[in-house]
Amino acid sequence: MVGHVSVPAAAVLAELPTWVALVRADNPGVMTLDGTNSWVLRADPAKPCLIVDPGPDDDAHLDALAAHGPVAGILITHGHPDHVEGVDPLVRRLGVPVLSAHAGDGATARRLGAAAGLDLELRPTPGHTADSVCFVATREPGAQTVVLTGDTILGRGTTIVAHPDGHLGDYLRSLEALTGLDGVPALPGHGPALADCAAAARFYLAHRYARLDEVRASVAAGARTPEEVVAVVYRDVPTDLWPAAAWSVRAQLAYLGQEERQQADQRESIPPAHQLDPP
Repeated sequence: MVGHVSVPAAAVLAELPTWVALVRADNPGVMTLDGTNSWVLRADPAKPCLIVDPGPDDDAHLDALAAHGPVAGILITHGHPDHVEGVDPLVRRLGVPVLSAHAGDGATARRLGAAAGLDLELRPTPGHTADSVCFVATREPGAQTVVLTGDTILGRGTTIVAHPDGHLGDYLRSLEALTGLDGVPALPGHGPALADCAAAARFYLAHRYARLDEVRASVAAGARTPEEVVAVVYRDVPTDLWPAAAWSVRAQLAYLGQEERQQADQRESIPPAHQLDPP
């Protein structure tokens, strides 16, 4: 049985880069861990900063973020409320542009990054949600690089695939893409920063495939509903997390259903044996 993961998926980063600051929102909970992480990136004291995921609409938190001004722009990793409720209030205060999967592209990312003295790349990483993205930020000199992972990779434990918006196949492909960031620190939406994004992505992939095997086995043994699968596969998980686990199970069942349909289509595409015989 795959054990419940409540620890970091890779080594915790010992110290943040000097050009990165963490402003954590006071909204701890089952889904938010210690609270939502808002990240501030400032390449040079003379440059404006970038704010990543303003978090909840909380005056004290938004005051703390605004105090880091001037601000060149706001980056959004995905649209869950605990990451974006504070966006509109902060934009009203600061009058700055917002970059997300829905509002921006590679050129916009490069322009905002340049304003802040950074090389900034937007990388779509759907799976946790359809609109999830990561931001790879590099500071010169020294080519110091970090990746802002939102909820695609967390600082502690594993994330959910928020079905039906989230999609397991997309998530697995996104994790595969993140395995290319060897040695790059991951700055997550919740929990501590991790020293190696690629190591965390590889851990997540192994965990996901192992869980998927368990779901497949539970269905073969007779489990039919997401709740029945959760009771079997996630029995080591605290019950207050079962509703969140059910989201991921729905995504896993949808993935397995798609897998079965693809196998059926492949079988139907094979001509009958008598059509394969030589004339």
